[in-house]
Amino acid sequence: MRKRSKRYKVSAQLVEVGKRYSLEEAVALISKMQRPKFEETVAVALKLGIDPKQSEQVVRGTVSLPHGSGKDVRVIVFAEGDKAEAAKASGAIEVGSADLAKKIGDGWLEFDVAIATPDMMKHVSKLGRVLGPRGLMPNPKTGTVTEDVAGAVRAFKAGRVEFKTDKLGHMNIPVGKTSFNEQALVENVVAALQAVVRAKPSGAKGAFLRRVALASTMNPAVRLDEAALTNRLS
Repeated sequence: MRKRSKRYKVSAQLVEVGKRYSLEEAVALISKMQRPKFEETVAVALKLGIDPKQSEQVVRGTVSLPHGSGKDVRVIVFAEGDKAEAAKASGAIEVGSADLAKKIGDGWLEFDVAIATPDMMKHVSKLGRVLGPRGLMPNPKTGTVTEDVAGAVRAFKAGRVEFKTDKLGHMNIPVGKTSFNEQALVENVVAALQAVVRAKPSGAKGAFLRRVALASTMNPAVRLDEAALTNRLS
């Protein structure tokens, strides 16, 4: 059994067992919880009403958070020529083609987002076993395979985040930091959930938002009222 810190236990006392909170109530609770010595990430965790065994029901996409993610996003780009120069000018930390693929193949993974022009996928595809399990594989559905690599770099550094369900139909989306004001967090959560709902597969049956909770890195989760959220987002 995992041992919880005193700080965690104090925070847990604020959460009423079995209660489903409104989004505003959940954000207010999180703002009252005990803080570690570092700035925590706030994330929304979801269990979706999909059959994750069906490839066409995988939910994935991106969302541009209105108040950013609060994270200094490290972006790399697979591109050549003018597009490579534009990517560097937009803030990419590494730009290359076969050389960058080799660097990653040799074990370098110090980045958060990988972007590629379509013609560079011949190099990127060889890294599927490395990038795929880490959620770093460029994909047109998430805007990470594009001719406009400079625009994509700027978007991700400004607060665009990716989301994708795992093998059990769960996903976890960062929506800000504990230093954000409550209204900013609320608006970021709404934007993230709207993007997820828009990505609902046509084959999904029944309630789509099965379970939704909000939590900061080192504190207990606060369960949200899924029915109220569904009405709010419809």
